[in-house]
Amino acid sequence: MSSAAIQIEGYREIATMTTNTLERSDEPIVRRVERAQLSFLETIVGRRGGLRSILSQVEAVAPTNATVLIAGETGTGKEVIARAVHELSPRRSRNLVKLNCAAMPPGLLESELFGHERGAFTGAFTSHVGRFALADRGTLFLDEIGDMPLELQPKLLRVLQEREFEPVGSTRTTRVDVRVVAATNRDLSQMVRDREFREDLYYRLNIFPISLPPLRERKADIREFVKFFVEQFSNSMDKAIEVIPEEIMESLVRHPWPGNIRELQNYVERGVILSTDGVFDAPLPEKCEPASVEISNPTLEDKVRREILAACQRANWKLGGPRGAAARLGLKRTTLFYKMKRLGIRPPTDHWED
Repeated sequence: MSSAAIQIEGYREIATMTTNTLERSDEPIVRRVERAQLSFLETIVGRRGGLRSILSQVEAVAPTNATVLIAGETGTGKEVIARAVHELSPRRSRNLVKLNCAAMPPGLLESELFGHERGAFTGAFTSHVGRFALADRGTLFLDEIGDMPLELQPKLLRVLQEREFEPVGSTRTTRVDVRVVAATNRDLSQMVRDREFREDLYYRLNIFPISLPPLRERKADIREFVKFFVEQFSNSMDKAIEVIPEEIMESLVRHPWPGNIRELQNYVERGVILSTDGVFDAPLPEKCEPASVEISNPTLEDKVRREILAACQRANWKLGGPRGAAARLGLKRTTLFYKMKRLGIRPPTDHWED
């Protein structure tokens, strides 16, 4: 038996021992599973707000073996959703193996996915177990799947369809039982049209698509995120921060956050470092708008201006396209452009997208 097969069998034995230990517990296993699922969901920020519908989809698909494709801008929490799919599935006691396709040089990605035999290429002094073998009976999370080289995509398609592959430099076929969750911040359908992504692989990955909204469309969750990150970082830095000024919070809610949750997290960490005397105090992020003054008796024009501004900010000042401000308002792009000109609405200089 090869070293790769021995390692895989070792993982299976450990998992079997863990399962047998759980079954000897006095508590009914179904009840413990439900409690574990509920406990994991409670850790997700926004579960009662902007992510409620997303988590409903996750709960529906998790018990199946269907491939899941998570789409969303950078920093929207795609890995959190991938973990939720795994933790709510029957595979939760097995491995969740992760691989960022964009972070791996194209020449090494095949070996990292499928493994290689000793001497398969220059520098391969030992055999290597790939991510698919490590994820056997578990879940494999392929992040930034849109960055996978075209020449490697047929081999991935074969694993998804046939559940088998050959390690690099080997003629031995390895069979695996792996649930794949993929994620991307790119428009794969457009990449298919541009012949930058295989159409058959796209349809095989897109069995159950989940689209994550950007943070600018989840403004109701921003307060919860800020409080969560302040508590997290203040605990790690052994600081006591008890007050977050309302004017700072309102400005953060209005900020477009092009870097999404990751940008907000980094901002709060910086703020906690700078804060003293138990008060969260940090300079507002660049281009952050100060809290607006409410108009006591708004006119129709005020209301229209407010609606247009809100739609433009949600669309990151992109007017056209299916997710642009015009589509959100149910207007033609030319009509929206005319209204903005008449109301004196202009986007930030570096945000204009016609």
